[in-house]
Amino acid sequence: MKKVLYLVASLIAILFLASCSSNNQTEDKGGDSTDGKTTYPLTIENYTRAESGSKWTKKDQTFDSAPKSVVANVRPMAELLLHLGLQDSISGVGGVFGEADESVADQFSKLKNLGDSYISQEVTLSANPDLVFGRSGLFDNAEWGTGTVDSLNEMGINTYVMATSVNGGTFDSIYDDLDNLGKIFNVQEKASSFASEIKARQDKLEDSLSGIKTQKTFAYIHSNDPENISVYSLKDESFTLSLFKMLKMKHVFNDVDETELNVEALIEADPDILIIPTWDETDGAQKMVEGLLSSSKVSSLKAVKNKAIYIMDYNYLFGYSYQSLDGVEQLAKAIYPDLVEE
Repeated sequence: MKKVLYLVASLIAILFLASCSSNNQTEDKGGDSTDGKTTYPLTIENYTRAESGSKWTKKDQTFDSAPKSVVANVRPMAELLLHLGLQDSISGVGGVFGEADESVADQFSKLKNLGDSYISQEVTLSANPDLVFGRSGLFDNAEWGTGTVDSLNEMGINTYVMATSVNGGTFDSIYDDLDNLGKIFNVQEKASSFASEIKARQDKLEDSLSGIKTQKTFAYIHSNDPENISVYSLKDESFTLSLFKMLKMKHVFNDVDETELNVEALIEADPDILIIPTWDETDGAQKMVEGLLSSSKVSSLKAVKNKAIYIMDYNYLFGYSYQSLDGVEQLAKAIYPDLVEE
């Protein structure tokens, strides 16, 4: 897991700049029949970007049939496919770390684990995929990337980049993604049912917090070392920021252009709440909380004085999928225990 932590930390700046697209909507261009079943070929509008680029642009993906050998580039994406009944279509999953979805744990345990950290194109191709699916920032030719969209397409491999994970994507973008995945795999009914389940939970949470008039401010510390406090601005992380918007929380560095900020900036901003990540139970997140509470360096912060420091799983923050709602619900119960039902 230290390897995962190292890779995640080294990637965070890249992932913050991972996707720049002014429109996160996707649409299909034919192939849908009137009876709710897919007729192929099916063309879906999705995304691509140049190698080492920052701007995502639209690119069509045409499917001659439902994919039968899918590589999911991170755990949350594989779990999403499992909820659509697609266990037999998943040939491998990378980035197997973070909180598991227990409701699909049995199916997930039967999948081929391609790596506990982010996987390379070589590893991706070893699973002989006909579709590479998942988070935008990992579609790259770097050693931690599955290959660019264009390079994979040139090999005859389809790609699907989650709309949630491109710049401008929000949690609500998952409903467009589910609609597209339902069509691609010809599982529209399951996709629609799962979307309704997620939306009901989202609506219930937002309704429970609708009476909150004053927004709390928060900052995100990407570190598990209290002697080395790394503050990230969440610049371009529209999906992550949308999660906190559900909680009536405002990012204290909302208008900051820099990606990484120093402790002095944190002290000056003085947020109500601090959020820190965890990758697993051994990564020191709890010690980070204890270190911040006892640190003279940040003792003046309201969040420290009020012990308002919360741990969130990395995949809830940056997983770009439905699992983030679990993290939002958990955080809501911790911050607003009188408003949110157990």
